[in-house]
Amino acid sequence: MSASRPGADSRVQALSWCEEGLRLLDQRRLPHTEQYLLARSADAVTDAIRNMTVRGAPAIGIAAAYAVALASREAWRAASAGWRDRIAPELARLRGARPTAVNLGWAVTRMEALFAGIDGDPYPVLRDAALALHAEDATANVTMGAAGARLIDPGAVVLTHCNAGALATGGWGTALGVVRSAWQAGRIARVYAGETRPWLQGARLTAWELLRDGIPVDLVADAAAAHLMRTRGVDWVIVGADRIAANGDVANKIGTYGLAVLARAHATRVMVVAPVSTIDPAVATGADIPIEERAGDELLDCGGRPVAAPGAGAWNPVFDVTPAACVDVLVTERAVLAPVDGAGIARLLERAGR
Repeated sequence: MSASRPGADSRVQALSWCEEGLRLLDQRRLPHTEQYLLARSADAVTDAIRNMTVRGAPAIGIAAAYAVALASREAWRAASAGWRDRIAPELARLRGARPTAVNLGWAVTRMEALFAGIDGDPYPVLRDAALALHAEDATANVTMGAAGARLIDPGAVVLTHCNAGALATGGWGTALGVVRSAWQAGRIARVYAGETRPWLQGARLTAWELLRDGIPVDLVADAAAAHLMRTRGVDWVIVGADRIAANGDVANKIGTYGLAVLARAHATRVMVVAPVSTIDPAVATGADIPIEERAGDELLDCGGRPVAAPGAGAWNPVFDVTPAACVDVLVTERAVLAPVDGAGIARLLERAGR
């Protein structure tokens, strides 16, 4: 059994399922090399999440769901009795692969909720559940893309940050799903993408996938955003999210907070696009969101080559938190929320049955 291709109008597909395992486009090698890796075990998927072969909160959640299915298959083959206990250590490692993206833990919890009702071989049930989660995300992407596009006036100039497209999701994309839909509708005149140091997700990934879909894009240095807004004008900053707190604060790729502050000074609106699964009602405010810090070498080097003075240290938080008050609109597959605040988040979660 295999997954149909989600987001069929996009030429980009980050992950797909086959009976041998989870096929992943290695995003570390883009844009120069398109190489797919096959993860045959839960631990292999965990490693791929940790080392950023696969990245983006929704895609991480999808990969995690498939990892649970893979873990169950191996445990059942080893000995059918006690498969739930045998996979517990693997799932614990999986949950800890990336601390900020809430979709990872959400997907594992959703899969674990099925365990009690399984009688016999768990793999077919869990594989089909992972495929369903993948398909749901692809459908949600298209819904969000259409909803966000309707908010954009014709002739708009947009700026996006990091990569929240097909590479980061099950298909169409969140922030880039809106860009794709708005471009198809003739509403966007120009797309800018920040380079997004230190992993250059904007330069390497966003530019690559937009160009693959025939959407022109101009890169700007991260430090050029303020000058861009003041001299050329930007109507919308459109970004995704890795975790949204109960009060509407948004954790996203480092640099998002700075763009939101700049937007306030330049009459630019901020749109966050994310599925409801990215909302974490257990986290009251952004101050409670764990912020992942990665190795300083990611700043000191570029493309594997040293760029900093020998002996320099580095602080490398890879996410920041944008206060809800700096977000003009939150687009989800369930509803468009404006203003973004705790009351609105609560209503949205109630509507989603969470």
